[in-house]
Amino acid sequence: MAVASIVSPRLMRIGGGAVAQVAEVLAAFGLSRPLVVTDPWMASSGTVERCLAPLRQAGIAAQVFSDTVPDPTDTVIEAGAAVLLAGDFDCLIGFGGGSPMDTAKAMAILAAAPPGTKMRSFKVPAQADRAKVPVICIPTTAGTGSEATRFTVITDTETDEKMLIAGLGALPLAALVDYELTFSVPPRTTADTGIDSLTHALEAFVSKRANPHADSLALSAMRLIGLNLRRVWADPADAAAREAMMLGAMQAGLAFSNSSVALVHGMSRPIGAHFHVPHGLSNAMLLPAVTRFGLNQALDRYAAAARAVGCADDDDADQVAGAKLLEELVALNRDLEVPTPRAYGIDAGTWDGLLATMASQALASGSPANNPRVPDAAEIMELYRQAYG
Repeated sequence: MAVASIVSPRLMRIGGGAVAQVAEVLAAFGLSRPLVVTDPWMASSGTVERCLAPLRQAGIAAQVFSDTVPDPTDTVIEAGAAVLLAGDFDCLIGFGGGSPMDTAKAMAILAAAPPGTKMRSFKVPAQADRAKVPVICIPTTAGTGSEATRFTVITDTETDEKMLIAGLGALPLAALVDYELTFSVPPRTTADTGIDSLTHALEAFVSKRANPHADSLALSAMRLIGLNLRRVWADPADAAAREAMMLGAMQAGLAFSNSSVALVHGMSRPIGAHFHVPHGLSNAMLLPAVTRFGLNQALDRYAAAARAVGCADDDDADQVAGAKLLEELVALNRDLEVPTPRAYGIDAGTWDGLLATMASQALASGSPANNPRVPDAAEIMELYRQAYG
């Protein structure tokens, strides 16, 4: 097999209460002047205090940048990078869901570039390997896996394109993965981020860039998520299920960071950019149709995924297991009340009018090329039609 290039944060603290160790983690790397990047709700609700209080106790008065938006934009990154460059900061702490973590990563990358550089100059296939300061990530949802990946996704406000940015500059130095931060997450977000992490694991496993290291993480993630996603949806206070989902999301992040995502993500980003559908939700809308499209080209892999998720038996033939996986993905969307784009309120005429643009943006991201069955633009447009509902 080809040589696999494996990356991960240098330090990960995983478990209930890990956030209280944030000052210790900074000290381990000789860091003491953090800029905390979070979102307006985390700041206004006081949730960010879970990070700021242990820093204060260690004598660290952290500044907070909370002007982030749900789908990070290049304009927000430019504003954040200006704050970073104007202060005497030696690190960034991304505290929140995928958006604050992705924002912190992109700020570090942009701040290392010459003045006037635009975020679009870093989009794939460019390699974003330099960062101004290291980033420490503290996720508050069990979903994006951004705390463990070499990726960030930023929207270009001039073109409405969700740009994939990849490189060592986006890889966190450290992560604190504390499932206790997810107890207050609302059910819709729990479902969307949970299906997002399942998609990460499944796509990493069936990707043409799969490798044994990423495979082991992806299979473990699918077992954890398959057993616990409905549990945590039904009972948000189920601590064991919350912990399993947080671990599964992190492992799924490590898996796709060291393999890749594929067609679902390639098609998902344009839906988010044009219709402002949350990322995990747009993944969920597409997952059954895209899986059906590629099933027979990687049947053994999809069958193994079905067994890991727990919807197929060990002695099921691959064709049977693959069929059960398709049924399970449809059932999961039904049980977690995932709307189709039509039910979400997206106008049919607007959707149809953007099909060619979305297909072209999906292909440009490079992700569809990793799919077991690589589509052309017409096939992507047809998959969008199938998903519409």
